[in-house]
Amino acid sequence: MHHRFAAVFLLTCLLAFLQPASAQEVAAFAIADATTGHLLDSYRPNKKLPIASLTKIATAMVVLDWMDVRGQNAGSLATIPPGVTDIDPSNPVGFQPGDQVSLRDLLYAMLIQSDNIAAYALADHVGRDLQRNTQSDSKPVDLFVAQMNALARNLGMTRTVFLNPHGLDAVREDPHSTAHDLVLLTSAAMQRSAFRFYVSQKERRITRRPPGGKPVEYNLANTNELLGINAIDGVKTGKSARAGECLILSAARPPESVQNPDNSYTITPRRLIVVVLGSTNRFNDAKRLLDNGWNLYDQWAAAGRPLEK
Repeated sequence: MHHRFAAVFLLTCLLAFLQPASAQEVAAFAIADATTGHLLDSYRPNKKLPIASLTKIATAMVVLDWMDVRGQNAGSLATIPPGVTDIDPSNPVGFQPGDQVSLRDLLYAMLIQSDNIAAYALADHVGRDLQRNTQSDSKPVDLFVAQMNALARNLGMTRTVFLNPHGLDAVREDPHSTAHDLVLLTSAAMQRSAFRFYVSQKERRITRRPPGGKPVEYNLANTNELLGINAIDGVKTGKSARAGECLILSAARPPESVQNPDNSYTITPRRLIVVVLGSTNRFNDAKRLLDNGWNLYDQWAAAGRPLEK
């Protein structure tokens, strides 16, 4: 009996050891093919969770859509609004009310270094234009956030609610989403060449123009420590007290080319998206999931890339 108990105990320990560590250490994750959205592996993919600065992917999408519709150049200037520095007193870039900053540099600051003031300034700038054109009594940032939620609905993100453009924890309710919803958002974002370029930059020098003063430059550093490793070309980090450590990665391999009987070729993109929510070591967890994801992708591709019904 003693030997049987010992054997069962050792087997239990071994099975626990062999379980994916990430499933034990994160609140949720998803590994997906970016082209089809097919989930290759997941853990609680539909669990509603706070997502911190991953919110800024949606913010960037709304800004880029607005720029396309309004014919706005990325070099157009926006003004840092009054009181915005209260959102993030740390203010690493040094933005001050009245500073003029290009839309391009605000997008860089928001996506590369996850700057909260840049996110709010973009929402305020776009929201004011929406306010003028709709003659709405709503506040500019509220109008902008409504567009973020409309984007979520259009993408089928049924378990997502955005409350602000930066993702900071709210007093009464946190902005929330799910690992699966974030796959949908990131897949759409990565189809935009401008977005892919912004999130692929390891560093960038931006300029703010104080009123009546000389331009001030600042060197941004990407918060994504895995950028450039194992073909990782994006996407976004997030971290807050309630959300824990969050991370979305995108990685691509050369497209697969298959010759057809008529001598034409079928070209299939190969890109993975990894979403990690509520981690205590997001970079290790995401890297491990990405490595496993490519193994799962190869098996899925060999089986003919069947999609879930």
